[in-house]
Amino acid sequence: MADSASLLFNPHTYDPEHFDPETRRLLRATVDWFEARGKRRLIEDYRSRAWLGDFLDFAAREGLFATFLTPASAAGKDDQRWDTARIAALNEIFGFYGLDYWYAWQVTILGLGPVWQSDNAEARARAAELLAQGEVFAFGLSEKTHGADIYSTDMLLTPDGEGGFRASGSKYYIGNGNAAGLVSVFGRRTDVEGPDGYVFFAADSRHEAYRLVKNVVDSSKYVSEFRLADYPVAPADILHTGRAAFDAALNTVNVGKFNLCTASIGICEHAMYEAVTHASNRILYGRPVTAFPHVRRELTDAYVRLVGMKLFSDRAVDYFRSAGPDDRRYLLFNPMTKMKVTTEGEKVIDLMWDVIAAKGFEKDNYFAQAAVEIRGLPKLEGTVHVNLALILKFMRNHLLNPVDHPAVPTRLDAADDAFLFQQGPARGLGSVRFHDWRTAFDAYTEVPNVARFREQADALCTFVETAAPGEEQSRDLDLLLAVGQLFALVVHGQLILEQARLTGLDEELLDELFAVLVRDFSAHAVELHGKDSATEDQQNWALGAVRRPVVDAARSTRIWERVEALSGAYEMGQ
Repeated sequence: MADSASLLFNPHTYDPEHFDPETRRLLRATVDWFEARGKRRLIEDYRSRAWLGDFLDFAAREGLFATFLTPASAAGKDDQRWDTARIAALNEIFGFYGLDYWYAWQVTILGLGPVWQSDNAEARARAAELLAQGEVFAFGLSEKTHGADIYSTDMLLTPDGEGGFRASGSKYYIGNGNAAGLVSVFGRRTDVEGPDGYVFFAADSRHEAYRLVKNVVDSSKYVSEFRLADYPVAPADILHTGRAAFDAALNTVNVGKFNLCTASIGICEHAMYEAVTHASNRILYGRPVTAFPHVRRELTDAYVRLVGMKLFSDRAVDYFRSAGPDDRRYLLFNPMTKMKVTTEGEKVIDLMWDVIAAKGFEKDNYFAQAAVEIRGLPKLEGTVHVNLALILKFMRNHLLNPVDHPAVPTRLDAADDAFLFQQGPARGLGSVRFHDWRTAFDAYTEVPNVARFREQADALCTFVETAAPGEEQSRDLDLLLAVGQLFALVVHGQLILEQARLTGLDEELLDELFAVLVRDFSAHAVELHGKDSATEDQQNWALGAVRRPVVDAARSTRIWERVEALSGAYEMGQ
């Protein structure tokens, strides 16, 4: 049986022995660099909004980004590959120490997406060399007026008569726009109408026609506004044209949005060590704060939700790495990691903050920045609402129309995830098919709250068959999003159970986790019941889907003891 600390990242004991030696070395070196800086410097850099120069110098010396973000097809060294498992591990580490560090890495990943999907060998070679030099990258998609609505881009490319273009326009909310050696910029030609006129091209932030306007946020993250003024785009700079440029934009977001879940996990882990340690040593009315039943419940709920986040995200990695033209199940699990895991992170922080109260504002704690930074992740790479609407496209096939798929194993092997840059056209989501979600639940029929949640999942299938929103209701996004939350819980539970089986997670912890999920499903069902446009059948179904978790006081006490054991388990040195 795993103890509570072994399920969470702890820098004092971290040894990723499941990875190859160079990956293991780089992950440990990253942890050691942060630990050597200490908590005081970490917090001061965050509060003073210092640019991340020292961190990027460290990453360049170690070849960190080059090793992790150069696919095998462009590699100059044996250890270079695009390996989602080790990328996820690094996301967690960066989140643990501060989202500013993660953000510089995340937008580098986004900036590289259109390049690694491109057939432009010269641009690919240039990107690989820039990575080797320690440069960061940027993704020039969003605009101030249109956001990420790529149909409406105002970055205009005028043909120059020599096979290239002159680009003029602005981009907004572009991370690393102040320092990127290469910025992947999305625009459209002035001489071609419609999607055939789209262009992705590579720009250099140091070029005189590239004008940095400002950092649009008050943060160490440099989230820039920049403008191109008659910027020369040579044929060698063109990454994609036409519909391929559109697909490259969406497929890049597919790759990048996955990183939000493990960053959220890292934030929650660091905050949990602080919160449990504080609560266990705080005396209130003559008793430790943790003697109060509501405090124990809140911290226990936070802990089991965090374990669920980790289980789901780890299993989603396997589907990403095993994806191919005939297996695109990752297209559901991807927005789930972005939407569900990050919103769970908000709940985890809120539960702990309710316990530690004013301590969560103190300037000498990590928790104060965690409480702020955790809010950003659900809102990046598409809002929660956008991703909820996206997963609804998969609901009927996932719940009702399973097909046989080869079993997906745990994927911690040192392999290159080449398909992520060969995803092809970004359409056909309604045709994606899934294995039977019930199989994961069937393996745990003896766990009381898994069985109770299974009743709710089966009820959702009945809803889809008998009371699903009709044509008119399908235009009521408010109602559809409530349905999406119910579906998301079923998918969340499924991958948690798959990973629990693969890792041998003890059933008592799983039971406590699913008690929380039963409550969540009931809450979302009640929300659906109250929607303005809900029909009488839908209202009746919603109330009928409400369940009470199976209560076991002895089980809850034993799980609480695991949470309490986190007190003092990790404290960052000063």
